[in-house]
Amino acid sequence: MQMIKLTECPRDAMQGWNTFIPTQTKVDYINKLLEVGFDTIDFGSFVSPKAIPQLADTKEVIGQLKMSSSKLLAIIANARGAEDAVQYDEITYLGFPFSISETFQQLNTNSSIAESLSRVEAIQQLCVQHKKQLLVYISMGFGNPYGDAYNADIAIHWVDQLQKMGIQIFAMSDTVGVSEPHNIEAVFSSLTAAFPDLDFGAHFHSTKESAGEKIEAALKSRCFRYDSALGGIGGCPMAQNELVGNLATEKLLEVLASHGYEAGLNQVALLEAQAMASSIFHQSS
Repeated sequence: MQMIKLTECPRDAMQGWNTFIPTQTKVDYINKLLEVGFDTIDFGSFVSPKAIPQLADTKEVIGQLKMSSSKLLAIIANARGAEDAVQYDEITYLGFPFSISETFQQLNTNSSIAESLSRVEAIQQLCVQHKKQLLVYISMGFGNPYGDAYNADIAIHWVDQLQKMGIQIFAMSDTVGVSEPHNIEAVFSSLTAAFPDLDFGAHFHSTKESAGEKIEAALKSRCFRYDSALGGIGGCPMAQNELVGNLATEKLLEVLASHGYEAGLNQVALLEAQAMASSIFHQSS
């Protein structure tokens, strides 16, 4: 059976949280997640602290992490952030949010789509030089709330442009929860047919009610890489839209299990991480 790659996203859960989460609390939580056995932990970001004050302590956090078999991913928004991130041996992946909505690209990275293409090229060169892998999030990959033009062909066009730079991993991102089974199937089916050698993942933001059908649609379309966050905490504070939580890890694991996929996680550590998440985010499990 095809291997499923799971990325747990404490960074995405934390970034929009209103009160500052103490650095030691972040360290303890991420260290617990590193025990669970996820393929990757999306742990922090190297962006302006003015933009995302919650993650201004990423450099302090990484110095206290107890590395495991899980890989680390850090978000960057420009070459300056990438230059900082590539200095850390612990980091495997750099993640760049490339929006196919012009409005959101300006909101999220203060740049146009054209400018972001140049940024990606420079960041990819840094990654190659420092033996890192660049993962590009195709933000607003299933539509947008701004009225910007959208269809699956637009998503395919930008993936094509980016893969010509050597990018091999893409996370199709439903930044504000607008994806539905029909457009999830359309996007993933089209992309996997057009680019069979690329690695496509799903980064869904979702209500609890619609999470299951989104996962089912992605699985049906042969998507085997998923981002999620315990408790479904999170959302994008840059979208100027009501926060829509991340795909809940618990729901993802439930659906995967129903299809016979074994996640291979440390169940004791997972339960402990769930308890920590409930405490940190003041949410019952």
